[in-house]
Amino acid sequence: MHHAAALERACRAQSSPAHKNVLELDRATSIFAVRRGANDMIERVVLESEGCKLVGRLHLPQGASATSPLPAVVIGGSWLTVKEQMAARYAERLASDGIAALTFDFRGFGESEGAPRQHESPAKKAADFVAAARFLAARPEVSRVGALGVCASAGYLVKAIAEHALPVASLVTVAAWLHDASIVRAFYGGEDGVAGRLAAAARASADETIPAASATDPRAAMFGPFDYYLSPSRAAIPAWRNEMTTRSWHDWLSFDPIALGARVHVPSLHVHSRAAATPMGLERMLATMREPTPRVIWRDGDQFAFYDDEPTVRAAASDAAAFFRETLVEGGAR
Repeated sequence: MHHAAALERACRAQSSPAHKNVLELDRATSIFAVRRGANDMIERVVLESEGCKLVGRLHLPQGASATSPLPAVVIGGSWLTVKEQMAARYAERLASDGIAALTFDFRGFGESEGAPRQHESPAKKAADFVAAARFLAARPEVSRVGALGVCASAGYLVKAIAEHALPVASLVTVAAWLHDASIVRAFYGGEDGVAGRLAAAARASADETIPAASATDPRAAMFGPFDYYLSPSRAAIPAWRNEMTTRSWHDWLSFDPIALGARVHVPSLHVHSRAAATPMGLERMLATMREPTPRVIWRDGDQFAFYDDEPTVRAAASDAAAFFRETLVEGGAR
């Protein structure tokens, strides 16, 4: 009891007034519709993870009801992102294919509670996925639950399945970012680059931040011509903050989802490209996975194409929908 109260106080400690107003409204109304389209209805939902209120959007295909429950999928996007970015694109596609989909903001991001803001913690994100999957499974419109992780969320889901018994019947990863110590060194400047980032994390205060993406600031989490994150027509939307806590480097660089792959014992499909960021990470993890045998579909496109390039997203979402129909419909693959 005292532990739960402490977690909730920590979640609320640095929430802005805007976040508090949103959450008070959600507590008063519980669930309310955001938009009703031709093929789906989106509901704004609030769920709880370790004392933190998480805000999400549940995409329900038309016709979903307690008397005709449908398979459903919890979806997460890349690190440092919010639900309105790549996760929303996949949710909309799956809902149009008759599969309910839940997107949500991890604690400390977007509309969700959590402090410090903008802190990248794979451990906390894995726990948030568990809470989201349990919330989804409890919905009367839902039959069986699966999970889809784009980029970094693939690693969070692997951790959630391996260490937290994530209650899902199948897993799909898209352009999975999966790293181990050697891949970390390759991407972050070798031993010296990693050591420098870890030293910066050790010196930083809890709420000190660096840019999430920048073409000019070498301190950025993603330093380079990352048009996806820097363009207002793509991911630089009002709901997203271009920040990461400096202390995130410790949690991120020490994360190794590849080592957990052998403990993933649900059917899985992995959609990737040889031109994407870490295909070698996926191949290393696949080499550790045994039963059930994972499936792989290699497609074209760079990492960012899987985020918002329409043909690439459509193809990957179609792959995912077919796999979820097979594995989440009663009597399908287990």
